[in-house]
Amino acid sequence: MTEQEEAHRVVKGRVKWFDASKGFGFIIADEGLGDILLHANVLRNFGQGSVADNAHITVKIQQTARGHQATEVIEIAPPEEEERAPIEDLGMSDAATIAALPLEPARVKWFDKGKGFGFANVFGRPEDVFIHIEVLRRSGFADLAPGEAVGLRVIEGKRGRMAAMVTSWESAIRDRK
Repeated sequence: MTEQEEAHRVVKGRVKWFDASKGFGFIIADEGLGDILLHANVLRNFGQGSVADNAHITVKIQQTARGHQATEVIEIAPPEEEERAPIEDLGMSDAATIAALPLEPARVKWFDKGKGFGFANVFGRPEDVFIHIEVLRRSGFADLAPGEAVGLRVIEGKRGRMAAMVTSWESAIRDRK
């Protein structure tokens, strides 16, 4: 493989771990390249500040003196669903029903990973939207930062509006094209 081909090599794998406070994490490639460094700046360029462990990821990589490193995130898909208890307010909503909901632009008001929830403000609406940690994980995120732009698919829950799905705003815009 030439140096130019190596610089633009596309690799699929899964997130081994990512720590937003450290600013990096690692990807395990499907083709067995060893750990691939995923820097927070590369993830932010994709439009996300975090990514869930075991999420499927497609990246462009380059070889460095310290090993392989991701240079661009192309796609992130949530981890496979294990048998999980349903989220009470989502009821029996399946993925197709949730995907059919309109995507609403929002900014994260706050999110506390330790408490397992947070809130976002949808543009043009006065009420907050509740975001449960399990919805966040099922959407491929590990955490959210205040002010982060996101796309939300929202349902009316027993206690008000609740996110049924979270996307990075940048990926939501890309998917519309």
